[in-house]
Amino acid sequence: MLRLRCAPLGMTVLTVSILSPDMEKFQTLHSAAIPLPLENIDTDQIIPARFLKATTREGFGENLFRDWRCNADGTPKPDFVFNNPRYAGKILLAGKNFGCGSSREHAAWALYDAGFRVVISSYFADIFRGNALNTGLLPLQVTDAELRLLFALVEQDADTQFVVNLPEQTLHVPATGNSFHFDLDAYKKECLINGYDDIDYLVSQKPAIEAYEQTRTWNW
Repeated sequence: MLRLRCAPLGMTVLTVSILSPDMEKFQTLHSAAIPLPLENIDTDQIIPARFLKATTREGFGENLFRDWRCNADGTPKPDFVFNNPRYAGKILLAGKNFGCGSSREHAAWALYDAGFRVVISSYFADIFRGNALNTGLLPLQVTDAELRLLFALVEQDADTQFVVNLPEQTLHVPATGNSFHFDLDAYKKECLINGYDDIDYLVSQKPAIEAYEQTRTWNW
C-alpha cells in the first residue's frame, strides 16, 4: 500500500488526467493485511464528499479515510491504523457491512488508488461491491466467524501473510494452514483476471462477434 500523507488544511491533493488508468490483471496476491475492525464503514468515511472534485480515478487515494486518518490541521492521527508503521499491505481487513451509505464509486477509486487490491469483510453493500469490481478491487467476502479469526491472526502478528488465489477463489494463510473459499460472479472474475472493464471485455469478444455476424442473413 502507498504510504499516505495528510495534506495541509484546506488543500486537496488531486492528480487529474483525461483517461482513467488501466486495471491491473489479478491472478494471485501475496500480502499482509491492514486491520480496520469497524462495522458499517460508509462511503463518506472512505472518501469524504468534499474531495469529490474530479471524474477520473487518480488522486483520490491521498484522501482515503481522511477524517479518520488526519486531524483538522492536516497532521496525522497517531491512533489510526493507517498511521501505524506496524501495518502495511495491499489487503484491507474490514468489519461487517463495508461500503454502505451513498453510491459514490469514488470510494472504490480511492481504495484502489491508495494501493489496495483486496478488501476482506463478512458483508459488502451491493453498490460498493459492483463499483469495486468495476475498478479492479476484489471485495472478498468471508463468514463472520472467519472474519473474527482473520482479525485475531493479524492482531497476533501484523506480518501475517495472506494468499488470495483468484482463479481458485481461495484465501490462504500459509502460517496457520487456514484456507477459505469465496464466491464471485464468473463474468467479473474473468474481467479481474484479464484486467478488463466492461468495454475491454466487449472488445475482447470482437472476433466472436464478427464471426457471428458472418452467419446472419440480412433481409433489406
